[in-house]
Amino acid sequence: MTTTAPESRGRARRGAPMSSAGLYLATSVAALLFLVPFYLLVRNALSTDPEITGEDWKFFPGHIQWGNITEPFDDPTVDFGRSMWNSLVVGVLHTAGTLVVCSLAGYALARIPYRHADKVFYAVLVTLMVPAAVTFVPSFVLVSSLGWVDSYRGLIVPGLFSGFTCFLFRQYFLGFPKELEEAARVDGLGYWGAYWRVVVPNSLNFFAAIATITFISGWNAFLWPLVIGQDPSAWTVQVALSSYMTNQTVNYHLIFMATAISILPLLFVFLFLQRWLVQGIAQTGIKG
Repeated sequence: MTTTAPESRGRARRGAPMSSAGLYLATSVAALLFLVPFYLLVRNALSTDPEITGEDWKFFPGHIQWGNITEPFDDPTVDFGRSMWNSLVVGVLHTAGTLVVCSLAGYALARIPYRHADKVFYAVLVTLMVPAAVTFVPSFVLVSSLGWVDSYRGLIVPGLFSGFTCFLFRQYFLGFPKELEEAARVDGLGYWGAYWRVVVPNSLNFFAAIATITFISGWNAFLWPLVIGQDPSAWTVQVALSSYMTNQTVNYHLIFMATAISILPLLFVFLFLQRWLVQGIAQTGIKG
């Protein structure tokens, strides 16, 4: 016996709530799993070392150690406040410089007619295949010869260009409406004028998404700041965190508290720009 159309629609309506409930359940489970590391971070940051390493596990410490919050800033061996400031300066300037350099390069590769544009683009893609360890020593020798060790210039300038970010900008600008740029040229604007007055104001979502990813990457950088920031006054927050672990002692609650404080700027940036982050990634032009 064949199923009539009304019966099929009825089954579809009955199945819809069940599928929605399953989706919500799966999303809730995924959200809880995502929050577990943050729970452990906060729990251990407000505990004592015996409570962290003890066999008797408690969901939350019996006596919350609120004094742990100021301990990273009171530590005489590490200027944690200075390292946070260094990371903030490096993150902001690195992000701004990367947006300018890579967006201009991506726009030029996407819009300016040039006989060797494809070859230049392929050369940019080749840089993605070169391991960072290969260019690490030459970059350090160059930075050292310029006298940029223990300076913001040495921490920021070598990483301003990113082949992957340039690729993302090129892909995005290829899908940008040409009609808007043609209208700008009718008004007498050149490539720079069209880029600055038309393209950038209409691409803020994408710029915000790239800025979020770049800032998080710059904030979490460790190896290059470790080598360049040889003086403690030039340490970034990641280098400062590594100094809490030595061969002799490991101050667990101090590490967890300093880590919890160090991720607060990242959480603020992500929560503030998350809407633009999702929209910008969707506009990259990369399709599966």
